[in-house]
This record gives sequence, structure tokens and C-alpha cells, in this order.
Amino acid sequence: MSVSLDSIAALTLVALLWGATNPFIKKGAKGLENVKASSRFDQFFRELAFLLTNLKYLIPFIINQSGSLLYFLTLGSADISLAVPVTNSLTFVVTAVTGWILGEEKIHRNTYIGMILILVGTVLCCWDKMESDVYL
Repeated sequence: MSVSLDSIAALTLVALLWGATNPFIKKGAKGLENVKASSRFDQFFRELAFLLTNLKYLIPFIINQSGSLLYFLTLGSADISLAVPVTNSLTFVVTAVTGWILGEEKIHRNTYIGMILILVGTVLCCWDKMESDVYL
């Protein structure tokens, strides 16, 4: 299957959408643990109502799901052996950086090293897929 720059760009955008919204979703869901009900059925609907009426949760969730839609659409033209590692690894990097920007936690030296290795590995993976397509 051919790998194009468009596919790589779309997969990178998916990782940005997923990674940038993960910390906001986590932050927006604060307080969910305080929702209590007498039955499991009622608990489910109270929690659902809490999330659906909470814009701090709902807006990042919708943006995150738009990334999922883009991912689904991109899978039709992207190589799955490239799509999964690119999106999942870059999502981790974007989530870590966004969380740090929001003040969740300080990024440690080993995390920086890991993020650099992820970025290098992702570039090499994309480069290899594009190079191998040239020779096909």
C-alpha cells in the first residue's frame, strides 16, 4: 500500500487532536467521582448527565472524537503498520507536553529522552515506508 505525505499529515493531526485533548478531558471529568446514586442503573445515568452537561469535559471530548473520525477515514488510504505506531506514539508525546503546559506534572529527564526516541522512531518509520514505496 502506498504511503503518502497526506496520510502521514492526517495521522499526525489525529495524534495532535487526541494528545492535546486527553489532559483537558481528564481535567473536565474532575468531580465525577463525587456523583453518587443508590443503584448502578441510576449511577450510570447520573454520571452520564454529569459529563454531558459539563462543557469542560464535553468540548475536548468532541474534538477528541473528531480525531477518531479522521483516523477512521485515514485508515482507508494509510498503511495500518504505519498508522498505529504513528498515531499512538505521537499521541503520547502530545499528551505529555500538553499536560506539562497545563501544570499537571513536571516532565522528567527520562520522559524527555523517551519523547525524543519516539519522535526519531516515528520519523524513521515514516521515512522507511516512503522509501520502500519508491522501489515498488
